[in-house]
Amino acid sequence: MDVDWREHQRWVRLDGSWANVIDLGPEDPDGTVVFIHGLSGSWQNWLENLPHFAERYRCIAMDLPGFGASEMPRERISIRGYGAFVDALLRELGVERAAVVGNSMGGFIGVEVALSFPTIVDRLVLVSAAGLSIEHQRNDRMLAVLRRAENVLTMYGGWLASRSAEFTRRPRSRHLLFNIVAEHPDRLPPPLVAEQLRGSGKPGFLDALDALSSYPIRDRLGDIAVPTLVVWGEDDKLVPVRDAWEFGRLIPDSEVVVYEDTGHVAMLERPAAFNALVGDFLDR
Repeated sequence: MDVDWREHQRWVRLDGSWANVIDLGPEDPDGTVVFIHGLSGSWQNWLENLPHFAERYRCIAMDLPGFGASEMPRERISIRGYGAFVDALLRELGVERAAVVGNSMGGFIGVEVALSFPTIVDRLVLVSAAGLSIEHQRNDRMLAVLRRAENVLTMYGGWLASRSAEFTRRPRSRHLLFNIVAEHPDRLPPPLVAEQLRGSGKPGFLDALDALSSYPIRDRLGDIAVPTLVVWGEDDKLVPVRDAWEFGRLIPDSEVVVYEDTGHVAMLERPAAFNALVGDFLDR
């Protein structure tokens, strides 16, 4: 499915700030699926997944406030605020119920939406979700790695994106930029890497990083009342795979799938397997 993303882009104004939103799907969808990116990400994190799910579902992917093309929010970034943003966005778009799919910080936000706005969530997919290790251990190493990655993308992301066709064709270049999040970044398609660069280095990073490490959720996970699929990469360098099993233990109606030889972004590293897995989960 070839997509001209400009045809599906829309701008939504919420609480005084403009948000960049991708909205696509068939005329008579089987339901709605919402995709929430992680720290320093953008809607492009789902480029390998949106065309697949848009064949059957209305698919909504946004740039969170402070990331991608979206403006900074008027209030300080917080996980609670991001949850309220997702709820308000869905209501603005006329969505009453949706499956929520979130990666990393986006998974953390998905948990917040499921807990604080339970009537709008019918299923939850957590892909290497943040929220447990970073809260429990105040993981200084993880925070340092994230800051270092963001510094590189902030300084060089725009320049590299402008030269993406040449730069991203080189496997070593892809490894340099994405070895923290992907186990085999040299296998990522060059056009995908170029799109990732275009959304990098945005002003919401530091506030969002602080929000990640200061909002406890562990004791609330037992209140999630929807079927939940937990997907992880065994070689995740940012959020340890043990968190997958901890999410599975704490969320009542949940199942855990761990991919071997996979890092922090299973939806990009194993798109075919991921799309099939989540598709089966949505069909139940």
